Amino acid sequence: MKDPPIKLSFLLLFFICLLGNNTCFPSGVQAGAIVDVGVVLDLDTWVGKMSQSCMSMALSDFYAAGNHSTKLILHPRDSRKDIVGAAARALDLLKNKEVKAIIGPLTSAQAEFMVDLGDKAQVPVLSFSATSPFLSSMRSRYFVRTAQNDSSQVKAIAAIVRAFGWREVVPICIDSIYGNGVIPFLADAFQEIDVNVPYRSVIPTSASDEQIVGELFKLMTMQTRVFVVHMTASLGSRLFFKAKEVGMMTEGYVWITTDGMTNLLDSMDPSVIDSMQGVLGVKPYVPKSKKLDNFTTRWKRKFLLENPSVEIAELSIFGLWAYDTVQALAMAVERAGTINSHFQKPEIIANSTDLDTMGVSPTGPKLLDAISKIQFKGLSGEFQLLNGQLKSWAFKIVNVVGKGQREIGFWTPGSGLSRELSKSSQKIYSTTMADLKPVIWPGESTTLPKGWELPTNGKKLRIGVPVKDGFSEFVTVERNLQTNTTSVTGFCIDVFNAVVDALPYALPYEFIPFENADGTSAGTYNDLIYQVYLQKIDGVVGDTTIIANRSLYVDFTLPYTESGVSMIVPIKGDQRKNAWIFLKPLSRNLWLTTWAAFVITGIVVWLLEHRVNKEFRGPRSQQFGIIFWYSFSSLVFAHKERLVSNLSRFVMIIWVFVVLIITSSYTASLTSMLTVQKLQPTVTDVKDLIKNGDYVGYQQGSFVLGLLKRLNFDESKIKEYNTTDEYADALSKGSQNGGVAAIFDEIPYIKLFLANRCDQYTMVGPTYKTDGFGFAFPRGSSLVSDLSRFILNVTEGDKMVAIEQAWFGSQTTCLDQATSITSNSLTLDSFWGLFLIAGAASTLALLVFFARFLYQHKAILLDSNIPIWERLGIVTRRFDDKDLASHTFKNIRPKDTEVALCAGGATEALPQLNASQRSFCISHTSTAVSEEYNEISSPEHVYENPNSCTELGNTSVDTQATTETVEAKG
Repeated sequence: MKDPPIKLSFLLLFFICLLGNNTCFPSGVQAGAIVDVGVVLDLDTWVGKMSQSCMSMALSDFYAAGNHSTKLILHPRDSRKDIVGAAARALDLLKNKEVKAIIGPLTSAQAEFMVDLGDKAQVPVLSFSATSPFLSSMRSRYFVRTAQNDSSQVKAIAAIVRAFGWREVVPICIDSIYGNGVIPFLADAFQEIDVNVPYRSVIPTSASDEQIVGELFKLMTMQTRVFVVHMTASLGSRLFFKAKEVGMMTEGYVWITTDGMTNLLDSMDPSVIDSMQGVLGVKPYVPKSKKLDNFTTRWKRKFLLENPSVEIAELSIFGLWAYDTVQALAMAVERAGTINSHFQKPEIIANSTDLDTMGVSPTGPKLLDAISKIQFKGLSGEFQLLNGQLKSWAFKIVNVVGKGQREIGFWTPGSGLSRELSKSSQKIYSTTMADLKPVIWPGESTTLPKGWELPTNGKKLRIGVPVKDGFSEFVTVERNLQTNTTSVTGFCIDVFNAVVDALPYALPYEFIPFENADGTSAGTYNDLIYQVYLQKIDGVVGDTTIIANRSLYVDFTLPYTESGVSMIVPIKGDQRKNAWIFLKPLSRNLWLTTWAAFVITGIVVWLLEHRVNKEFRGPRSQQFGIIFWYSFSSLVFAHKERLVSNLSRFVMIIWVFVVLIITSSYTASLTSMLTVQKLQPTVTDVKDLIKNGDYVGYQQGSFVLGLLKRLNFDESKIKEYNTTDEYADALSKGSQNGGVAAIFDEIPYIKLFLANRCDQYTMVGPTYKTDGFGFAFPRGSSLVSDLSRFILNVTEGDKMVAIEQAWFGSQTTCLDQATSITSNSLTLDSFWGLFLIAGAASTLALLVFFARFLYQHKAILLDSNIPIWERLGIVTRRFDDKDLASHTFKNIRPKDTEVALCAGGATEALPQLNASQRSFCISHTSTAVSEEYNEISSPEHVYENPNSCTELGNTSVDTQATTETVEAKG
């Protein structure tokens, strides 16, 4: 119903104001510098009338508060709901009235044209109702939005959607700059919380009832039941009328309105409210205050006196924003000072238009700056401009119930949802349903709508199933040629049927085999999954594995089978009768390393003991023998030779520990082999297959082919098979006879294959992780969460056991034998640390030994009078000699007087010597010995050292003759 025309008395008031008469202001207001301000509104609308009344009261209240140096004069113009008309009124105000600011217009579409005029004239345009995000001060510097941007509410709406767990939302908006402006922000907010927007409904501004009903019927054919309505109150009212008529305001539906409609709920006709029962709405929060209550009472009394034909007069936030806008502008004019200067006119040329002759306000930038800095507590709350628009603080969430609305909670940017608005900012951001009061949904239902339903057009879900030759226990497609019907059975089908039966609602569906006209498979599993992405089918049920690249195109339910990929290989018989089984406990590398360690340790000990231990001396053959004997005898701790050097003792302590560990491990492994009956696999390591160039197999159409390629298998060595019989035949032939050495497949297939073949084949090697079998549906489908929840119920209950028993039988005994087997041989990887320690100990001992030895003979090595090769020869011979300085030879070394006695030929002294001394004397009785003794005993000789007797022993004399002489005299 249209409002009556504005009374002549009301228009007369404005004409008086235009003449500058002070009677338009309350008594006591001092006349100041007059500042002309234009007002462009749709004066024939409810918002226009309410806003104009609030602006008049704002002006009166401001100047009644005290003396002011300026005085605003409002020049109202009626745009008559016309976009061009609004721009024309603004142009008239700028050109003829030279207004310093313009308040309005009401709609975003009108403001889009008007702000360009404000930019050109450098006149601020203040709008308290043009809320489209398409309009901003970044685009138009002189546009000031004294209302909240529509985009500020999208996170509040997203929080509501997330709190109730809905996964799909359909926005319904008006086809205008106001409606389309918020859609991108809504889509982004929903995307952040992983909510799908499958469709966007756009209704023309001048849509007929038939068009609205047609769009509603289209929405009814979709499964989404959550709608966000963003449109003007007039069009939105018609939408809800028709939604109720077609049955879309019943149980199961969810409607959420943005602030464009929610702000005007109190002023709507009761019939509109009745059609909106159960609707949720968001609107800016207005804090309660005595000032607001007083103003509301005054405004209602004044408005009803001026408009006696109006039945409902409820103040909305648009009126409060209009009041605060005028107050803010008046404050800014006061701060800016004298701004009543004339426009700067451009040079007029021939054929100039009104736009060309429009002047520029010299005080516009100054006034704009003053407006942007205004901050005060207005009727709508804290008035503060941020980036040219009113800062958003909080939103109230309401539920349309009965004859009005009921508050159910609040949303703030810092705290999220809450039942009560808290001033504290320490609360953690929340988006849970418990943070809202109970909601009464459409149809007077208190049951939370799940957000989707089956389409009302009777269409069944088209569920694609794979077509394959083998492993029919999982999925089998059979066609009856007589009845021309197709039946789909199998383990996967029974699981899906059980899950659907557990749903609390009916889910009609039909299976669509993925096959060609001749009944053969139409492609791989990836091809089948891609059909869902292309929207040719609604889902896939079968032995489809959940892997990463497939999840890019569809959403999977939770898995209902075990996961992983492993390999099947033939098994060998009992190895206990093998004559060479004693070699099996250690791998080849470990045997070779152990043997080398024995030899090296023997050599190290010989080097350390040779000069000081007589048991490590003798002929070369005996010394070679002692090297091998001593080291290998440590294996059974049978070495009897006593060690003299502390360095060799240190080496042997470490080595005996290493031998103890190796022998203990060898004994345990051999005992296990000889006492436990085991069916050994022919292959245990994937690397062996690659190294030997063996053929391997996989199931045709499976993703396992990609896994084998990533494992670096040669593609020419990969074969595909379809059935379990083909698996068995290929494995029995072997890689060298046209078969394969191993077959890679998923664990459910391997279990089925081994169910009655576990005495011939086994599962070995590592298990490559996958997520098992799952059902696939379009991305964002609400079916995924519902089916996943009931998959857990089915798999955890007896129903799953019965399904497995029906298709696979009892596999317990066989599968216990077919557990994963790895190699029994001990490898070098387990012992390299021990060998490293032993090697380090031997190296350290040798370094100390040779450093000491070379230091003792540095005089020889540094003697430049002797050729280098001769020096090395002398040092080598010294190494081969006994170290008479060692404590082990202290009892056999003659004293110097005895050496002198022997050198002087006093053989009569021999009876006074012991056996060792007598032997020494006999072997050195000659003039040469005496001379060499004199030379060695000389303190000036450069080679003076404790080993001089050893040098004497090296002198070439006729030992046999000397011996005979001594015996004759004796």
